[in-house]
Amino acid sequence: MLRGKTILLGVTGGIACFKAAALASMLKKQHADVQVIMTKNATEFVTPLTFEQLTGNRALVDTFDRNFRYDVGHISVAERADFVLIAPATANVIAKLAHGLADDMLTTTVLACTCPKAAAPAMNTNMYENPVTQDNLAILKKYGWEIVDPASGHLACGATGKGRLPEPEDLLEVCLHALGHEKDMAGKRLLVTAGPTQEALDPVRYLTNHSSGRMGYSIAKAAARRGAQVTLVSGPTALKKPAYVETVDIVSAEDMYEAVTGRAPDMDIIIKAAAVADYRPASVADNKIKKKEGDMTIPLERTKDILGTLGEGKRPGQFLCGFSMETENMVANSRKKLEKKHLDMIAANNVKVAGAGFGVDTNILTLITPDGMTELPLLSKDAAADALLDAILERMR
Repeated sequence: MLRGKTILLGVTGGIACFKAAALASMLKKQHADVQVIMTKNATEFVTPLTFEQLTGNRALVDTFDRNFRYDVGHISVAERADFVLIAPATANVIAKLAHGLADDMLTTTVLACTCPKAAAPAMNTNMYENPVTQDNLAILKKYGWEIVDPASGHLACGATGKGRLPEPEDLLEVCLHALGHEKDMAGKRLLVTAGPTQEALDPVRYLTNHSSGRMGYSIAKAAARRGAQVTLVSGPTALKKPAYVETVDIVSAEDMYEAVTGRAPDMDIIIKAAAVADYRPASVADNKIKKKEGDMTIPLERTKDILGTLGEGKRPGQFLCGFSMETENMVANSRKKLEKKHLDMIAANNVKVAGAGFGVDTNILTLITPDGMTELPLLSKDAAADALLDAILERMR
């Protein structure tokens, strides 16, 4: 996703430097051109050779290194950079960057960069919470820097609190969000639902389904990378909350109905990817499970129709997409749902087909609209999410 992009990774002196090495490796696997610039203090924790082996580029440290090409080193690097990430960013380097000081290779180069920039602070909790550091971070934000919130936990100094450098995969997401896709959804507000719902039978047991939420989460992540303002309404899942997305956690179908319909009027695009339970116990408050000859008889009632309600209340210009999981007559059944619920598109799949449906990282979608149908090949759910968003944007033009 980062092929053809140059990322300037600034590494400053802190024990978290080892995470920067892991990040450099991840960025290289995404086909980015990774240029590492280290402060001299950083070389006390990780050697430049480590980064050179991981990136295939020389790690820069000394502004006055005589082993240079004819061009001015810090300027040429600054001109090539598509994104700057300082990770870890010490309190000292944050202070320098905030006030325009340029006394080493890293700060000199960054001062010459015009591309987007981000800093991931990593330090002792008291240093991070010091008003001076907070003021310096505020200055960087004012100048357009993205500040990656540090994690909380046990720190190398022995303290416990906020100040840990986020994990390499979280820092990778910062880079992917900045460069992974053109921002063709900027200005659009998108709501997507994901995961299963749970309908309580009693304080211990509940009705649910096998949905993992993976497809909905992939859509939310892809839309955020494309610049959309994304709200994810999620049932209970084991998935990590996606970055740059507002996540609303729900449990029951009624919870999801309220969360979605309450926010729907403000949305430009709504994608219902959640596998909402069609039924719930008829009386949740006073549920009685009848037992007869070893069998359990549970009185059920239908849950509220989220898609139907959205379709009836759809405002002009709003795009509504549903998902249809079928075991037979997939196209015919999905087209009936499309028409009945007044949808603009329905993404259908046959859960009996290998590689589609629950419990796998791939999907096979058929995109059905009032005037046509597009069959997508077997794709990862991340790739399927982008293909779905491509199709929606094309229909909205």
